[in-house]
Amino acid sequence: MLDESQVMAAKQVIDRIVANVDTVIQGKHEAVELVVLSLIAKGHVLLEDLPGTGKTTLVSTLAKSVDCGFRRIQFTPDIMPSDVSGFSIYNQKTQDFEFRPGGVMSNLVLADEINRASAKTQSALLEAMEERQVTVDAVTYRLQEPFMVLATQNPIEQFGTYPLPEAQLDRFLIKLSMGYPDFAQEMRVLELGDSAKKAIHPVATAQDVLNVREAAAQVYVSPLVFRYIVEIVTATRDNSEVQVGSSPRGGIALTALARAYALLKGSNYVMPDDVKYLAPYVLSHRIALSHEAKVQGRTAQDVIASIISSIAVPYFDESELAGK
Repeated sequence: MLDESQVMAAKQVIDRIVANVDTVIQGKHEAVELVVLSLIAKGHVLLEDLPGTGKTTLVSTLAKSVDCGFRRIQFTPDIMPSDVSGFSIYNQKTQDFEFRPGGVMSNLVLADEINRASAKTQSALLEAMEERQVTVDAVTYRLQEPFMVLATQNPIEQFGTYPLPEAQLDRFLIKLSMGYPDFAQEMRVLELGDSAKKAIHPVATAQDVLNVREAAAQVYVSPLVFRYIVEIVTATRDNSEVQVGSSPRGGIALTALARAYALLKGSNYVMPDDVKYLAPYVLSHRIALSHEAKVQGRTAQDVIASIISSIAVPYFDESELAGK
């Protein structure tokens, strides 16, 4: 188990990255924290909101805060899968085929407006997101670590968008909506202009992120908390308002994010309340609502919230949660 010095060292790295991004993204501290924690939890993030709400700015600022590779893929209806994964081209000088890396061959990858590309192109990300590799012409190429896909998408009712398939949604650790800033925050955005973006500099290295990831993997999760996670996930499959519930990947993702969140709080073990707080972000995009629920105007967030409230938070002893 992690000792106090290891926990505090990991927390300091997370805090530095969050604080750096906060200087640009005004009033969205919770969203910034969740995105940084997803990086620590080896997950990917889907940001869905109206254009101009800071989705792309958040991703680019995170990339500048961590000193590692960054690439942006602008998804459009005419983009090809090879633009994402890469392709082989014949070199007449060497009389052999050479691999030309695609946009996904980097540490942090921004898939901008991902739902404007066809399903064929969207599927090029599936292997990269799950297996952290790409296969081109039967040759497999490992991706650099840390690796993370941060995708933005416009609301599906907007013109020229394609819905993401369930298999791809399931590969995102969390789904967030930025929302409009309040009046004071928007005033601050106008006052800062581009000065905050220009002042951004790296506050952590790729190795720092890998070290924190290693620490997060050692955060203790008691059998009591594991049971609570499984109860929430399985409840999504037995709910009358849900047509398709969460896969086991939802429970795995929730556990990983809860471990990272424990480090942010300066703890070396996961609390049930950590799970309760994070579950809506992890599970809402992993369920499909029934027709009746949609007719009643229910959202996935509403249903997940009702499921969580129906499951009692387990009674616990602090020493049991800490594995003592």
